[in-house]
Amino acid sequence: MAPPVLALKNIELTFGGTPLFEGCDLQVLPGDRIGLVGRNGSGKSTLLKIAAGMVQPDDGEIFTQPGAKIAYLHQEPDLSGYATVLDYAEDAFSDGEDPYKARLLLNELGLSGDEKPGQISGGQGRRAALAAALAPGPDVLLLDEPTNHLDLPAIEWLERELAKTRAALVLISHDRAFLRGLTAKTVWIDRGQSRELNQGFGAFEEWRDTVFEQEVLERHKLDRKIARELSWMHDGGVTARRKRNMRRVAELDNLRSQRRDARAQQGTVKMEVTSAGITGKLVVEAKGISKGYDGRTLIDDFSTRIARRDRVALAGPNGSGKTTMLKMLTGELEPDSGSIRHGANLEIITLEQTRESLDLNTSVSDTLTGGGGDSVVVNGASRHVASYLKDFLFAPEQMRSAVSALSGGERARLMLARALAKPSNVLVLDEPTNDLDLETLDLLQELVADYPGTVLLVSHDRDFLDRTATSLITQDASGQWHEYAGGYTDMLAQRGIIGGGESTRSQSSASSKSTGKGSSVSPPARKGKLSFKDKHELETLPKTVEKLSAEIGKLTSKLADPKLFTRDPNQFHASSKKIGELEAQKAVAEERWMELEMRREELEG
Repeated sequence: MAPPVLALKNIELTFGGTPLFEGCDLQVLPGDRIGLVGRNGSGKSTLLKIAAGMVQPDDGEIFTQPGAKIAYLHQEPDLSGYATVLDYAEDAFSDGEDPYKARLLLNELGLSGDEKPGQISGGQGRRAALAAALAPGPDVLLLDEPTNHLDLPAIEWLERELAKTRAALVLISHDRAFLRGLTAKTVWIDRGQSRELNQGFGAFEEWRDTVFEQEVLERHKLDRKIARELSWMHDGGVTARRKRNMRRVAELDNLRSQRRDARAQQGTVKMEVTSAGITGKLVVEAKGISKGYDGRTLIDDFSTRIARRDRVALAGPNGSGKTTMLKMLTGELEPDSGSIRHGANLEIITLEQTRESLDLNTSVSDTLTGGGGDSVVVNGASRHVASYLKDFLFAPEQMRSAVSALSGGERARLMLARALAKPSNVLVLDEPTNDLDLETLDLLQELVADYPGTVLLVSHDRDFLDRTATSLITQDASGQWHEYAGGYTDMLAQRGIIGGGESTRSQSSASSKSTGKGSSVSPPARKGKLSFKDKHELETLPKTVEKLSAEIGKLTSKLADPKLFTRDPNQFHASSKKIGELEAQKAVAEERWMELEMRREELEG
């Protein structure tokens, strides 16, 4: 076996008195494809910075093969100090090297190289940083969230570029599809330790769950052993045979130390949606809508009909008009031509991508309460803000901290906490997966699947789209907008491009063209199997119906009291109204279950 190009051994690091690493290892062999995974705050980015020589550990060994070239991609690249994007990309080359490939890669990523660093978007900055990392042909590529701020065509281009590179890769990413497509080995950072799986990310989650199950079993065995030893001590054996049994007493003390010092698994986010009641069956109907700016047509003659409980996703190149489409569908923006009709009783809550609505100088608590005390109302019930924040993995001492002190993942969770506390029946999610770890993403997917209203979302995460969307609205290479049944993979199948995507350059250029007359395509029904969301609904809807029936039964029994109206007319009317709402929810759930069951029977033949 070839010697490692880069190796970290027994790395230890402590921040603020809390150990971050207690013996982490990372070994990178020539040509390795390693996925570096772990919860937010586990230290993945810090370990990558140690590997790049940017952070010094408290202890441990670092080996880099003499002459090996290491390239590191920052989460937030800093281009300040450079006159142009090309200057930044060419600065990655050593003296005597020909930097021609820097401009070549910038062009492939849709940049000329003449852009000024202070005038570019976050996505353009990320593309420039990718060109700077890839162009010199390094031996090891350390990539920290390389897909952040990239659109789908750019992500697919990057996946193809990395697949053919000879460099060893170490990737941190929340994009499951990206990790599955590129990794052959997985290193898991968990509670200060590293664990290695000699398989790609596709096998990681099942392996991780097995590890957790084994830990629970071992902890249970330890608890039983401690209980047996305590029982032995209290039976009088120690006093009668103290000299002979001091060893056993010491062993019991050691067992207690093991149990006390064991680092428990990090908790999981608890997401609960505050419902605003049921909308009508129709949520949005758009007929022949068009929109353009400065002589450029973004959307031309597009039509769609969105019904209650639909999960409609928008995807495509940056600048193609996704945000414009979203604003028209939600009523924030009027079309230049065509018509948009909205259903009744819509309560829309938006989780925006930029987080500009977060005041960095405001405390975490005041962000949720608006500065009005220490409680927040969730689903009609008042909760102390510290208790609600705990559901989103915030420590009590963070309640008074300024938002500016939070990490990217913590700010994403704070945005979720604030949005979900507000009553809604239409949930708009703009790039909700940014900075969330895989476990929180799983819970967000479940929330989208279980949400009683309608969801509109914009995302470049292919796995997230596949797991959540019932239909996907996107542009084709000619600039026309179409709607496809299902998620991202279903869209590729219907376009006849399974296993690949259209090139970055063709789609990016298409987004800048004025479109001809287009129309919405009526997509063929999905065939083969139910989606992840449909399966989840089919399994959970009977329990939902059962729960609603039980609530209706309790309220009906309360109304059966002939003295209730005289004693408390307000409660009588409230209970009557609640029964009506629950009956409507039950009817919707039963109708949806029947629809899914019929579809399942049809697919299974």
